[in-house]
Amino acid sequence: MRRETSLPRDGWERIIEGHGLAYHRSAHPAGLDRPYWDESVQYVFSMDEVLALEEQVEELHRMCLHAVEHVVGKGRYAEFAIPEWAAPEIARSWERRDPHLFGRFDLRYDGTGPAKLLEYNADTPTSLLESSVVQWFWLKDVYPDDDQWNSIHERLVDRWREIAPTLPTGPAHFAWTHMDESGEEAMTLAYLQETAGLAGLETIAVTMEDIGWDGLNLRFVDMERRVIRTLCKLYPWEWVIADPFGDRAVRQQVSMTWIEPLWKMLLSNKALLAVLWELYPGHPNLLPAYLDGPRDLPAHIAKPLLGREGAGMRIVSPGGNMQTGDAYGAEGYLYQAFEALPVFDGNRPVLGAWVVHDEAAGLGIRETPGWITDDTSSFVPHRIEL
Repeated sequence: MRRETSLPRDGWERIIEGHGLAYHRSAHPAGLDRPYWDESVQYVFSMDEVLALEEQVEELHRMCLHAVEHVVGKGRYAEFAIPEWAAPEIARSWERRDPHLFGRFDLRYDGTGPAKLLEYNADTPTSLLESSVVQWFWLKDVYPDDDQWNSIHERLVDRWREIAPTLPTGPAHFAWTHMDESGEEAMTLAYLQETAGLAGLETIAVTMEDIGWDGLNLRFVDMERRVIRTLCKLYPWEWVIADPFGDRAVRQQVSMTWIEPLWKMLLSNKALLAVLWELYPGHPNLLPAYLDGPRDLPAHIAKPLLGREGAGMRIVSPGGNMQTGDAYGAEGYLYQAFEALPVFDGNRPVLGAWVVHDEAAGLGIRETPGWITDDTSSFVPHRIEL
């Protein structure tokens, strides 16, 4: 694994916007020296590295599913800050094996040793369009003789085909929220909707704010009063259950299909990391992690169980301490051993390894000069040198 520089394509802004990355300006804070999409640099991998990473990612995913089975079997929902009233429906969702679509592992990897799991974005993962479509066309334009760890698009379409026969009758609704002002979630949902359409599903776009409740028939409906029987959302389950309609959404699990399913609450919560370390102590792809404090860790990072975009984190290390705001954390913290991200030319990359259904599907990379990957980070493409 190495970092290289190259000249951006002429008119690259127009090109990536044509591929759907219309939010590359609005999703990035103003005043930064680098654009969100930065094709002036790239990471280069060998095929052996990618094959090894694929194997590690699929093992991590199997371990995570085992962790869900363990949490459900032992009833350890309180450690995930999940209210008691929602726990039985989470268990039923898992026991039914309600279908799941995709997720993204965030990994620390320096090219010399096993990847280390930082967290699992299993409910509302973003940077999908960049990983699946935009960097693929960059590769074809700039390095047509090389390859890329990227079968995300094809696997999404295939997974929708697998799910389709199990879905209730009627169109599948795809929902985002007006709370996202950058347009990233709307474009990501539009892309997911496109992959479902390619698989033969009839689809309808809707915002979460426009979903209503039919009190007579006890069903969720859209603005045209069509019953919503399948809902693919980019709206975290912890937000759903905290909303006024949350109890109805949780209890609609039998008569609706939600993607991602309710049991994914256990994978998108950072308490998962402590359960994994408990079940697989010393595993080469895990960092020590605890819920009751940092214990004897010489350096640690405290992560809110339900934090997003690097907010609310605290790093405590012999080399210095830092904190990123306090927007999250009321729900509790996960304490994970801190290993600084590797440095490549003054920047620190995080590998976002995608899983579609239960298989590794591709890679997206974000990098930053800082210790924590947040909304100031840039997305950079990668290639496999042949």
